Amino acid sequence: MKFIGYTWFLLVLVSCDNINLSKVEENSSSIVAIVNTSKLFTKDIAQILPKNISSKDSTVFVTNFINDWAINQIMLEKAQTSISQPELEEIEDLVNEYRSGLLINNYKSKLILQRLDTVISEDEVASFYEVSKENFKLNEELIKLKFLHFEDNIISKNEFIKLFKSDDIEDAEELERRQLSFKNFDLNDSIWKPVDDILLNLPFQKDQLLKKSKFTSKQDSLDLYLVAVSDVLFRNDIAPLSYIRPKIKQIILHKRKIELIKKIEQILLQDAVKNNNFKKY
Repeated sequence: MKFIGYTWFLLVLVSCDNINLSKVEENSSSIVAIVNTSKLFTKDIAQILPKNISSKDSTVFVTNFINDWAINQIMLEKAQTSISQPELEEIEDLVNEYRSGLLINNYKSKLILQRLDTVISEDEVASFYEVSKENFKLNEELIKLKFLHFEDNIISKNEFIKLFKSDDIEDAEELERRQLSFKNFDLNDSIWKPVDDILLNLPFQKDQLLKKSKFTSKQDSLDLYLVAVSDVLFRNDIAPLSYIRPKIKQIILHKRKIELIKKIEQILLQDAVKNNNFKKY
């Protein structure tokens, strides 16, 4: 009954829509639940209670939280009494190792943020690509294409087809200006795109798009699709630099991070030896 009383006290305290936070702070030392020597306080729940939660939902939330907390405390105490000393020492070693790893990685992250040069020139990217291009073989097909998708009964249908077939920049610009007439479009055929991504927007078969074509069209009951494929690359072809430039930059940055950490580690080791903080026997 005492536990129930504390639970309802907390619900009144933290579940009201117009909760007074100052009162929560004043009563933050109030005990909500006890499992043997472990105690749960109102402040512990007030800190994790979602904002703008309704009274009904907060009642369920608080009840579940208290029950989960109690189960965890009971399980923890059972686990502590049932574990052997060697097992306990092994777990403590793992905890210490994990804590040390977190601290070291946090320190490394700060050093990298402070000292890593993130500026990568185009010359460096191009040089890396030339040396390593055999390692950048495609595992997907790429195409360069442009396409239009619009309603088949549109008044300007023949005009759009004529403009689309044209290679003149002025005609491409005219299509850009008329883009509100299209359901979907992409007129930039200078960028490599994965063919599988394109197929999400166009009702063509893959083998149709993997052929260079000045003009291909497809019509369904409502719409017309126009496609022109200017270039194709297949699986195991060397990936073009323009397509993998972001990946190369990531690789270069990763190598710089490793080199920077190694350099810092050597400096720290040398300083420790110099200051007699590290000795080998």
